[in-house]
Amino acid sequence: MHPVRRRWAAALLLLPLLSGCFAARDGSPYDTGAAVGGGRLRVAMAFPPAERFSPYGADATLLSRLGVTEGLTRLDGNGGAVPALAESWTRESARGWVFTLREARFQDGTEVTPAAVAGALTHATHADPAPAALTGVTLTAEAAGKRRVRITTGTTDSALPLRLAGPSLAILSPKAYRAKGGTDRARGGAAGREAAVDPAGTATGPFTLARTTGTTRATLRRFDGYWGGLAHASGLDVRFIADGTARTNALRSGEVDIAEAVPVSQTATLDAATLREVPTARTTALFLNTRSGPFADPAVRAAARRAIDPSALAEDVYEGHADTGRGLFGPALTWAAGAPPRPSGRPAAARIRHTTLTLATYDNRPELPEVAQVLQQQLREAGFGVKLEVREYSRLEADALAGTFDAVVAARNTMLDTGDPVSYLADDFTCDGGYNLARVCDKAVDRAVAEAGSRADSAARHRAALAAQTAVLRTDAVVPLVHQRIIHGVRGAVRGVVLDPYERTFVGTGTRR
Repeated sequence: MHPVRRRWAAALLLLPLLSGCFAARDGSPYDTGAAVGGGRLRVAMAFPPAERFSPYGADATLLSRLGVTEGLTRLDGNGGAVPALAESWTRESARGWVFTLREARFQDGTEVTPAAVAGALTHATHADPAPAALTGVTLTAEAAGKRRVRITTGTTDSALPLRLAGPSLAILSPKAYRAKGGTDRARGGAAGREAAVDPAGTATGPFTLARTTGTTRATLRRFDGYWGGLAHASGLDVRFIADGTARTNALRSGEVDIAEAVPVSQTATLDAATLREVPTARTTALFLNTRSGPFADPAVRAAARRAIDPSALAEDVYEGHADTGRGLFGPALTWAAGAPPRPSGRPAAARIRHTTLTLATYDNRPELPEVAQVLQQQLREAGFGVKLEVREYSRLEADALAGTFDAVVAARNTMLDTGDPVSYLADDFTCDGGYNLARVCDKAVDRAVAEAGSRADSAARHRAALAAQTAVLRTDAVVPLVHQRIIHGVRGAVRGVVLDPYERTFVGTGTRR
C-alpha cells in the first residue's frame, strides 16, 4: 500500500544541484553506440515490486531503474531537466508550457503521439494515490499540433520540466490504461477504475517487461524500436532478492552479473574491482511519532535525540561508507554544504523512567536493522525500554504511516520524487504531507515550507529550504543519522552500469558484458 499523496499548495520552482556529474559513472542510459555481443544480463534488485509494477507508486522507480519506462524529460548529473521523450520545450505563460515530442514508438509498436502523451499524463492526475511528482499540483495536458503537447498547471510552476522527469510520470501507450474488456479507465465505469495500469509492453524504454513471477523474478527483452538506440544487452533476467547477504552471494557465485545495494558488511567478501560506490542524496534518519505514544511529548523526543550518537553509525555500521548526519540534506547537494543547521528553542529533555517504545525498520537495506540495534542500545542506556521490529519494506510502510510504531528508522532519497527540496519537505513534514513518517503537524514548519515554496530565485529558494529544514529539526520529530553512499556489485566483464545519485537509473542502453 502506498500512502495517499495529498495536495500541497507550494509550487516547485528550482532545479537542485549535485556536486558534479553522476559519480563514478560507467555508462549513459542513452549510449548511441552500436550494440555488440547482445548477451542477456542477470540483475539482482534489492526491492521486489510492491504494487504489481504500478507506475504511480514505489514500483515506478523500479521500472525506471530497469530501463522500462521514461518520461518527457530526465535529470542530468546536476539535477537539471534535459530532453527524453520531449526533445524541447518552451514556456508560453506563467502556467502554460508546450513540449515538442521526438519521433518515438511505444513498445507495442504504436507511435508516441501528442494525444497519447496527453492521455498518459491525464491518467496520472487521476491516479489514487496521486503520484509523488504531482504533490500539490494540478495540471491538464492536451495535444497542440502534430508533435506538440500543451501542459497547463493550476498555479505557476517554473519547475514543471523537472517534475515531468519523475518516474511516476512515465509515458505509457493507451493500451496500458484499458481495463479487461477494452474499457479505457479514463472514461469511467467501476471495472475501469479498478483495473491496474499495465506497463508490460506499453512503455518506451530500451527494455520491455515481458514476464513476471510474482515478486521474485522478471524477464525483460530488448525493445528494438527504442528511439535512443539499440541496447547492447538482448534482455535482462531480474531477480528480486531482499536479503543483502543472499544478493551478494548471488553475485560472488556468478549467478548474477549485477547486484544493487551491496551491504557494507559484505564488501570485504568481494574483490575491490567489483564494487562501485555512489554518493547519493539519501539520508537515513530516526522518525519519532509526534501524534501518539511517548514521543507525542516534545521533552521525551528531546531525550531521545540527546541519547543518540550518529557518528558511531557512520564509523561502525557503515564502516566509513557514509557521512555522519548533519541535517536532512547531505553533502551530495552542494547548496546544502556549509555549517550544519543549529536549531534553537528546543525543549529541555525529560528524565526518562519506565518509558517503553516500539522501534521499527525494514531489512531491504541490510544496514538498517544494524542501525536500529545500535539505536536500541543507545536509547536503553538513556532509560528507554525498546522493542525492535524488523519487516520487509512492503509489509512495514502502511503501519509506519498509520502511526503503529513509536519510532521508525528509514532511508529516504530526499531528491527522488521530484528533485526539489521544498516538495520533499512538504510531503514528509507538513500537516498535509503524504509520506509523513513522523506524523508532524506543526504550524511553524508549515509556514517555513510555504515560505520556501514561494521563492522563485534559485539561491533564495535554497536558503528558504534550509530555513525550513531547521524548523523541522527544531521539533525533534526526526533525528538525521547518516548520509548514505550506495555500493553496487558489478562483475568484471560488465560495463555501462549507470551510477546515479538520484537512484532513478541503473541499467541503460550501454550496459553490457
